[in-house]
Formats: sequence, C-alpha cells, structure tokens
Amino acid sequence: MVQRFDVTGADGVRLAAWEFREADSAPPRQATGPGLRKPAAAGLPARAEPPDAAGDPRPAVLLLHGLMGRAFHWAGTASWLAAGHRVVALDQRGHGQSERPAAGPYTREAFVADAEATVEQLGLAPVTLVGHSMGALTAWQLAARRPDLVRALVICDMRASALGAASQRQWEEWFSRWPLPFPTRDAARRWFGEDDPWVERPNPGRGAFFAEVMHQAEDGWRPLFSRRQMLVARETWVHDAHWEELAQVRCPTLVVRGLDGELGRAEAQEMVRVLPAGQYAEVPDAGHYLHYDQPAAWRAALEPFLTAVPTGP
Repeated sequence: MVQRFDVTGADGVRLAAWEFREADSAPPRQATGPGLRKPAAAGLPARAEPPDAAGDPRPAVLLLHGLMGRAFHWAGTASWLAAGHRVVALDQRGHGQSERPAAGPYTREAFVADAEATVEQLGLAPVTLVGHSMGALTAWQLAARRPDLVRALVICDMRASALGAASQRQWEEWFSRWPLPFPTRDAARRWFGEDDPWVERPNPGRGAFFAEVMHQAEDGWRPLFSRRQMLVARETWVHDAHWEELAQVRCPTLVVRGLDGELGRAEAQEMVRVLPAGQYAEVPDAGHYLHYDQPAAWRAALEPFLTAVPTGP
C-alpha cells in the first residue's frame, strides 16, 4: 500500500509525501492502522505520523518530480526501486496534494528547503535523490548545500545553462493555448500526446504524463496546479545558470538524458565533467519525459548506478 505522510515545509506549507512499498503502483488507498490522523480535508486519504526509520536498514530514495508533475508520476519507478530501497516521493508545493499557497513563495530556496525538510522529518538521510527536470535542479541544489544529507544523486534531463527570457515567453504563450477544460481525461491525453503544437510526432508518454495531473472539476478536466504559479516557479531559475552549485556536489551523481530530450549531449557531458563524481547515461527513443517514454530503458540506465552506490557510513 502507498502511505501518505504530512511534511511541514518552508514557511509552514503542508506537503504530501508518499512512501511506496514493494509492488505498489496504484493510486493511494485509504490508510488504516495505528498512529493515523483524520484527513485534513474531505476526499484526502488518512495519513500517518512520520515513521521511525531507525529499524529500516534499506537505503532511502527521495523522488522529486518536475514542474507540473506529481509524486505519482514516479509510481512505475518506485515499483521496482522498492524491492531494495525505502522509496518516498514528494508532491512539491503547488503540485499534487500538497498545499498551493496563493502568495507562494515559489522560489528556489523554498523548493530546496521543502526537500530538506522531507529528508529530515521522515528520517531519510543519507538519501539518494532522484530528480526529473525542475526536481533535478532542486536535488542538486540540496546536495550542494547539505552534503551531509545526500548519499547520491540522479539528474534526469535538466540543464545547468540559463534558458533565458525567450523561453519564459514561449511557456506563457503555450499555457494560453491549452484548450481548457478538457471534456474527458482521454481528451487531455490526446491533446498533450498528439494535438499540442509543441508535439512534433505522437508521444504517448507525454500524453500519459499530463493526463495524470488532470482532475475532474465542475466544468470538465483541469490541471491540479495553477499555471500562473508554475510560471512564477519557473521564473526563478530560467534566467540563471546553475553550474557553480553543480560543481559543489561531491556525492556520486548520474546525469541521464533522453536522446530527444531538452538536455543536449554536449551539455550533459560537460555537466558530468564538472561534477567531481559524475557519470553519464542516455535513454534512446525518449524525450523529456523519459521515465514515461521508455520505462524499461530508464530502469536499465538507473539500476546499475543505484546498485553501486556505497551504503556504509
């Protein structure tokens, strides 16, 4: 069963963290058992008090989704990771079932502090951080700032270079073109996987990724997040390069890119060169959402690295 835990993030923001047990791949069920509190709001699963990790000998992994994502985007990865690891995925602020404070903050500092709070409050340290896109940036910034908390790091399709103002304008325009509300979840899947002008050829993985962040509102299917808040969050990193913090990461680090993703090969290999203990892998026939596009190849790239990560003191 997938178990929910509440985490108090930066500025007191309530965050939903999810622990996946072996063979878990389904959405969360109502949790029962000792130590559970009543749900904070109707429709949410009950959640447990933070666990005592002292008796769990398995190395811990914290999975951090990208912008517009959610913890359950990692369900496929967690289903095999949980065989040998304690696996937790976080709904980051503004995403999934975590709080979406209207006034934010949606800064880099807040996202990193939230991840740090999750590691400490759930007793995950020293943890392996696996991050996709924005989640990867959060992961390497945390690894640079708190090396005592991080055992190893996986960076999935995230650039260290500045993307610039033009990129932000493109995203603003893209958001304005979403044909909301979608009449059905399948309609959302088709639009993001086939009809979106940003899609050059049918991409079922991309369609599935976005279908999972849609919920049924009174007038149809809408995203779980605020597009305005996503632009605010993105604004805090697109204008800056992040090479300096990347170079401060001392733990073993795997940089993974999709062959057709947003991180180019030359930049990925330069990131590996800058990292003191960097390694490189790429997933063929995959784009930015590589863990959805090619889950078997994603596992093949990730598993040997995780197996080799030292687990001793």
